[in-house]
Amino acid sequence: MAKRKTPFSFQIRIIHRYLGYFLAGIMFVYALSGILMVFRDTDFLKTEVITEKKLAPNLSARDLAPIFKKGAKVLNKEGDVLYLKNGNYNQKTGVANIKKMQLPFVLNKMEKLHKANTSSPLYFLNIFFGVSLLFFVFSAFWMYTPKMPVFKKGMYFAAGGILLTIILLFV
Repeated sequence: MAKRKTPFSFQIRIIHRYLGYFLAGIMFVYALSGILMVFRDTDFLKTEVITEKKLAPNLSARDLAPIFKKGAKVLNKEGDVLYLKNGNYNQKTGVANIKKMQLPFVLNKMEKLHKANTSSPLYFLNIFFGVSLLFFVFSAFWMYTPKMPVFKKGMYFAAGGILLTIILLFV
């Protein structure tokens, strides 16, 4: 008995389905961390962590900039203590109290995964995930034959999504 050839669109549907199942966990993490990253300029879900560091005494505000980062501007000085946005520094003793707002451990790890770049070993995962998402985009157009009503309806939704994306890019 001759084996029937499986149509290309059916093969794409199978790959699309199982790749979707395989990537369900990472898609959940990326979706959640992407939503969290919208609030990265706020203190949403963050807790204050205070670190005490022993620095050299008599440092200037310019010397403190790399340590206190964005909060290095001196707001007030009382005696030997410089008060900065992100903490304080005692010029006499060299002790610095640095305040930092941090996400809980798991959420912080998720955000780091989302922001991985080429200096992180996770960038291979990000590339694989990005290529997989591109496959999802293009495979959606081979899920059904162009003669089917669901394909034509899908083209209207695709056009609407593309139009919305273009509008949002220029807003």
